[in-house]
Amino acid sequence: MTTKTILRALAGETLPTPPIWMMRQAGRYLPEYRATRAQAGDFLSLCYNSDLAAEVTLQPIRRFGFDAAILFADILLLPQALGADLWFETGEGPRLSTITTMEGVRALKPKDAIHDKLAPIYETVRILSRELPAQTTLIGFAGAPWTVATYMIAGRGTKDQGPAHALKSTDRATFSTLIDVITEATIDYLSMQVQAGAEVVKLFDSWAGSLKGQDFTDFAVKPTARIISALKAKHPGLPVIAFPREAGDGYIGFAAATGADCVAIDNSVTPEWAAEHVQVSGCVQGNLAPHHMVTGGDDLVRETLRVVKAFRKGPHIFNLGHGITPDANPDNVALMIETVRGA
Repeated sequence: MTTKTILRALAGETLPTPPIWMMRQAGRYLPEYRATRAQAGDFLSLCYNSDLAAEVTLQPIRRFGFDAAILFADILLLPQALGADLWFETGEGPRLSTITTMEGVRALKPKDAIHDKLAPIYETVRILSRELPAQTTLIGFAGAPWTVATYMIAGRGTKDQGPAHALKSTDRATFSTLIDVITEATIDYLSMQVQAGAEVVKLFDSWAGSLKGQDFTDFAVKPTARIISALKAKHPGLPVIAFPREAGDGYIGFAAATGADCVAIDNSVTPEWAAEHVQVSGCVQGNLAPHHMVTGGDDLVRETLRVVKAFRKGPHIFNLGHGITPDANPDNVALMIETVRGA
């Protein structure tokens, strides 16, 4: 039986102290990350430099002793590997060439052609599987199809995912075909991460909350279920974490509907609600509000203890409700960990 606490929680074990990791734990709030990124030159160069990407993945493990490391990469590397142009505007974030027609979807590369571009990512995983401490779980990840599609259609992040919703409404055939292409490529991408050494994979559906009703079922639940089913067929026993952010009531039954071993919860719902409605079905991950990593103090300690207490009766991985922000104070991260482990 594994001694890795994250794997034990994912297998459904209720532990006296929840294991901890943090979304975006390798990032701009750490001075050592900023130094390595400067060495790489720019964000994409850092993602594709296996040695430096492994280094920034290891930095928060060395500093904080998290129970898991998550591969340093970006969800938009997959659309780039499929043939979309990708670049980052300083201070504004990612930009992609847009895909809004069936012709554009059909011009994307076949899924078996993505691996040359993504080979450095798999090498990063191999390095990490060798260099991480024996007790640290290695998590691979990808964006879920709906979220990736929103960027491919709009060419950038948008507040309401309006361009993707518009295409879904006006040309559902093109939209559905794009979702299918992303889904199949994601299966292959994550499978290669597992072959390289990832022990767990996570699907980030950052914009799931803007899907309502049948659309949530069709474009958040079903693609996730398809990916998880295919991965578990290829890699029996592989644990999968799903994060349909801001799904609200959609969190209820999401694990059963998709086959996910754990559902990550954002902080738009309370831990008490999530314990009652989601954790009853298995492992949950979350859900301290990220702003506590900025503000710290007694509020951080109190809310951290609240999350631990709410989820104490079932399998739980302690995490934030979303990624840590660049203005966070590393001292507050240390305080959070000390609070969880001393609770």
